[in-house]
Amino acid sequence: MDVHGTVAEGFEPVREAFARNFAALGERGAAVAVYRHGRRVVDLWGGVQDADGRDGGEPWRRETAQVVRSATKGVAAAALLMLHQRGELDLDAPVGHYWPEFKANGKEQVLVRHVLNHRAGLPVLDRPLTPEEAADPQRAAEAMAGQAPVWEPGTDHGYHALTYGWLVDELVRRTTGLGSGEWTAREIAGPLGLDLWIGLPDEQAHRVGRVGPVDGPEPAGALRARPKPAVTEAYADPASLTRRAFAAITPFPDQNDPAFRAAALPAANGIATADGLARFYASLIGEVDGIRLLSPATVGLARAEESAGPDRVLVVGTRFGLGYMLHGSASPFLAPGSFGHPGRGGSLGFADPETGIAFGYVTNGFRKTVTADPRAQALVRAVRSAIGA
Repeated sequence: MDVHGTVAEGFEPVREAFARNFAALGERGAAVAVYRHGRRVVDLWGGVQDADGRDGGEPWRRETAQVVRSATKGVAAAALLMLHQRGELDLDAPVGHYWPEFKANGKEQVLVRHVLNHRAGLPVLDRPLTPEEAADPQRAAEAMAGQAPVWEPGTDHGYHALTYGWLVDELVRRTTGLGSGEWTAREIAGPLGLDLWIGLPDEQAHRVGRVGPVDGPEPAGALRARPKPAVTEAYADPASLTRRAFAAITPFPDQNDPAFRAAALPAANGIATADGLARFYASLIGEVDGIRLLSPATVGLARAEESAGPDRVLVVGTRFGLGYMLHGSASPFLAPGSFGHPGRGGSLGFADPETGIAFGYVTNGFRKTVTADPRAQALVRAVRSAIGA
């Protein structure tokens, strides 16, 4: 399989790992980009644009974009952190201060901070939304305003797989008058020239490949990771917080449906190129063409541990800062100070301030992984090798 693109001197291990993903891990179409200190050092792509196209489909091109699922959460978090940085949003204020209708059914003490660190107690909806309702910001906000917490807000954490997006979106809307997709386009993607959208414009639809499930062997010599019985049981039990959190939209939309891609769901349906995702993270920790999104102090907030330990939804132990997963067993990034967000099934974006690395990986083949996808991790190990970390 031909790998296209370029790597800077010293980053050849990333090209080799990317090629091995196709040869050994079932990759069908993907791209990876890496920045260091604001300069692009890896820009690779290969395979086919559509996961179901296999060898006979349109080739993946540099401009091919893809649904990145929960990697969207890292972009959505930046919106709230930037508004806080500008003095327009107080992280320690109650959500109801900005969104009065939210102050109902035991949610008076939910803070903006709790939305970002997954401690709001609102990972599920008692009545899941249909795909059409989920795409309607007003209907989604009404559902969240009416929902009661499933644990006392602030006392524990659990991954808000889908509800996170509606909470963030309404906070951005109440603060700025714009939905999070519109605000991201104006304040983040536009100034930086990112190929990254929360709500795909019609004129960009031709660039997005079809996604689909893929299976592949584990890397040679690696231990086969088998889910713990508790995790398996949680995903199998319709009454568990795990199943209910991922079923907050029922039935879950077809991710190849143009209507799904056009909707703005900041927890789940961002679309990006690998370069768009990496360039975004590079701009969080340093200047990219003269633009930096977060100050060092705000980066400190983003990656300071806010939640750690057994996750009420994912069951395994997780670590969160404000809107970002932190380095750990569930989300192994480059180094202990890294912060970012994976997308269920494969995609990954993160930044590491100490080394100046920003990373973006997107794929059209979704594996049965929630956090540590073996293809993404092979690329992260290669980056670590390249910089001697």
